[in-house]
Amino acid sequence: MGREGHAAAAWPLGESYAAEARAHGVQVHPEALGRAFQEVYRAQNQRFPNYGQDQGLSSQQWWVDLVKQTFRLTGVHEDGLLTLMAENLYRDFCSARNWEALPGASETLSQCCQRGFRMGVISNFDNRLENILTQCNLRHHFEFILTSESAGFAKPDRRIFKQALHLSGVPPEQAAHIGDDYSRDYSAARAVGMHSFLLQPGGQGKELEVPPEDVLPTLSHLLALIEKG
Repeated sequence: MGREGHAAAAWPLGESYAAEARAHGVQVHPEALGRAFQEVYRAQNQRFPNYGQDQGLSSQQWWVDLVKQTFRLTGVHEDGLLTLMAENLYRDFCSARNWEALPGASETLSQCCQRGFRMGVISNFDNRLENILTQCNLRHHFEFILTSESAGFAKPDRRIFKQALHLSGVPPEQAAHIGDDYSRDYSAARAVGMHSFLLQPGGQGKELEVPPEDVLPTLSHLLALIEKG
């Protein structure tokens, strides 16, 4: 479900959903679930931005409804089963088994800590993120975890970046942001005056107009930039 705090889903989301269905005797193709999830996620995010906070939803309600709709789109319609699977998956995605650290994440974060950098997370995710990062043994690297749910604003809204700068006590010109989305991460951070780096594993998105010195093929490349600085 995206990279959050240098962690990513351990395997395709459709595989996790299909495994949950199999545990209840239901066979659904993982690829079909993956496609359905993407379709439902886009619609849910447009109808209820940032977990529906302004419409009175909780993030758990938002996710449970999304998962149920995903399964419905692939032909599963029994209400009790849908609720059970959705609640199980909501809980399971708070554990380390569904997430893994990106290559080079631990070493890069440790080196940054040793150099005295103050670090935090700005994420368009819900408040499970802190526990996820703890489970993945990454939480201790960060002074704060700022989710869009707790901030009340989602990237690319400049207000979430300003909250993060306030929490860090660092002016924007002395801060840098690393993310893998051009508009929500790279451009948004630059818009508030921060330095910004775009993580592009495998050279993805080379068509974007980003100066080569702002592109990180891997997190480990950040250490080389720090050494040069």
